[in-house]
Amino acid sequence: MESMDKTATTNRLLAAIVILMTLSAIYFAKDVVLPVVLGFMLALTLGPGVRWLSRRGIPAPLSAFVMIFGFAGMIGVAVLLLGGSVANWFDEIPRISFELRDKLRGITESVAAVQDASKQVEDLAKGGEDAAATVVLQQPGLLTTAVSNLASFVTSLAAGLVLALFLLSAGNLFYVKIVESFPRFGDKKRAIMVIYEIERRMSHYIVAITAINAVLGLAIAAAMYFLDMPYPFVWGLAAFCLNYLPFLGGVIGMIGVGAFAIVHFDSLYYALLAPIAYQALTAIEGQVLTPMLLGARLQLNTVAVFLTVIFWAWLWGIPGALMAVPILVLIKVICDHVPALATFGNFLSGRAIEVIPDETASKGLAETPPV
Repeated sequence: MESMDKTATTNRLLAAIVILMTLSAIYFAKDVVLPVVLGFMLALTLGPGVRWLSRRGIPAPLSAFVMIFGFAGMIGVAVLLLGGSVANWFDEIPRISFELRDKLRGITESVAAVQDASKQVEDLAKGGEDAAATVVLQQPGLLTTAVSNLASFVTSLAAGLVLALFLLSAGNLFYVKIVESFPRFGDKKRAIMVIYEIERRMSHYIVAITAINAVLGLAIAAAMYFLDMPYPFVWGLAAFCLNYLPFLGGVIGMIGVGAFAIVHFDSLYYALLAPIAYQALTAIEGQVLTPMLLGARLQLNTVAVFLTVIFWAWLWGIPGALMAVPILVLIKVICDHVPALATFGNFLSGRAIEVIPDETASKGLAETPPV
């Protein structure tokens, strides 16, 4: 018994070491691993469309070509239509930042006064000792960092599209190879079920979220237009893109809209209407539209989603945060089909169990609608 316990402990330690080594590898090999993961996700998302075309007599390579270049074409059309406005919007950011600091000078001066007082108290506590000279390295600005991350993500997206094209052109070859790697028929059957379930849910999730974000972007663009905000369609595009980022996307968009509104409008009360409208539309999307279109099976635990976004944002930055929820959906499907991972899969689920009074406890537990 003691030897079995030692073996189990050793196995756990080895598993922990393997996990840490894997995380270290994908952290340092981000430039290679990120396009690969993105390519597989695109292949899973577009796979049902390729098979639908194949069933109608179109060869898999041609179907893959149509899907991939159709996807890239939609991105290209959006860039052509809104590229000029987005460029002008970026050019306005330095001026907006300067004027915003000027309008909020009273608040910033108060904060600076508090900081000076705190520094004086700290100097008194040190007994007036001469502080050692410190060298402060100037960090790149927020806009520079954002542009750099965007360029890196575009490069990864291009590489991912090429990989997805090859994966989709191969048809079911990789699925067949995965199934053939299992020795028993029962394992083969389970593997193919898991693969197609992952593909179905991933495709459903990505398509549904994209449709939701498109509706939200149009609604926010219309709201900004009627409020006479500058660049209303750019704000709609920003809302569409930022809504792929759970929790943080809506906050970033609201702050950006608020900053532009404060500078653009003379009345502070009227300027507040723009961020309020942005937040209201985002709240309606999150509480009504998303649960209605995603359905119960794709509802995830909010805590799990939040932790996943933080983890992947730390690991891969903004691209990791954007891919966090699709990765979590993939893990959830695997857990649903592997009995050993059922407990972890239940934690990831967004379905809650309702506590029933004692007099009805004998009738069993009732499941509440997803949060």
